[in-house]
Amino acid sequence: MSESSEAAARSVAERFERLYGAAPDGVWAAPGRVNLIGEHTDYNDGFVMPFALPHTAVAAVARRDDGVLRLHSADVDDPVAELTVDALAPGSDRRWTAYPAGVVWALREAGHAVTGADVHLASTVPAGAGLSSSAALEVVVALALNDLFGLGLRGWQLARLCQRAENVYVGAPVGIMDQTASACCEEGHALFLDTRDLSQRQIPFDLAAEGMRLLVVDTRVEHSHSEGEYGKRRAGCEKGAALLGVDALRDVPYAELEAALARLGDEEEVRRLVRHVITEDERVERVVAFLQAGDARAIGPVLAEGHASLRDDFRVSCPELDLVVDTALGAGALGARMTGGGFGGSAVVLAEEADVPVITKAVEEAFAAAGFRAPRTFEAVPSAGARRLR
Repeated sequence: MSESSEAAARSVAERFERLYGAAPDGVWAAPGRVNLIGEHTDYNDGFVMPFALPHTAVAAVARRDDGVLRLHSADVDDPVAELTVDALAPGSDRRWTAYPAGVVWALREAGHAVTGADVHLASTVPAGAGLSSSAALEVVVALALNDLFGLGLRGWQLARLCQRAENVYVGAPVGIMDQTASACCEEGHALFLDTRDLSQRQIPFDLAAEGMRLLVVDTRVEHSHSEGEYGKRRAGCEKGAALLGVDALRDVPYAELEAALARLGDEEEVRRLVRHVITEDERVERVVAFLQAGDARAIGPVLAEGHASLRDDFRVSCPELDLVVDTALGAGALGARMTGGGFGGSAVVLAEEADVPVITKAVEEAFAAAGFRAPRTFEAVPSAGARRLR
């Protein structure tokens, strides 16, 4: 365990003991993620390529057998929330507690005898930044309960239950990518995930060894997946699939894109959504091929293509995200794009190591000139997925 992980585990365990009067049964961590390429493809049965961040949600947890679920977060100025597991129901909670409580509900709905827990959480994953802070909360609680109750579930199974918690209990129509990335990513790799069958390939992704860096620029514009715009786009994709007579847009081959678009006639909004998803799946496959060929620099233009598609066809960008991408590319970046669901959040920037200071300064100055809130920039290092710390 790294020094920082050990310090985080110790801090969370000590706070747990002060809150609940006894030591936890264990401490677990689950990371946020950055999606390198493959946006809004996961709920279309397509391809995605996330990797885990060093930023994690850490949970100290103790098992209970009396049907009580107690939840506390170091990141929210609220007292301990006490719930009854038998009373958990979708839509009953609009607070942060819906994420861990939803996991307990989903496990019990799936037939797993989870009889309660005491939980204390602390997270370094920036909330609202498109880096999957909610998935990290869900996965860390799911992993802890999996261990404490001996459920024997694998990472991809926990991810599916966490997705169900967010879809049904929280009410956010997210795909499977975020939870799978948090549960299954490996250090030094990006995860090539087929969201239809959940097959995975770990693709080596070590930019530092090639003299490059991948920056995350958090615009500080917060977004929420449970708001209506995300749901509208998902519904539009489903409409496109229905009009094309396929189960999901994943089933439309890239080579048949133009013919498929022609079949959609005057459904202009649906046409744009369909075009993005089909071309984005092809971009994921190109990035995988470049990385496997040892040509990481070649992915830069593909990232920029992806941003243009998200901005113009899917229409989920915002002025701050566009400014990051345009400024970074103008300052010499190899590639850049928004990442995450959109409507705010973060962008990723691929750059030569020597160019990082110039690009970072250019973005900061552009934000200041536009009157935007100062962005937060950090290096994204492919890190380990969910794990037990102690």
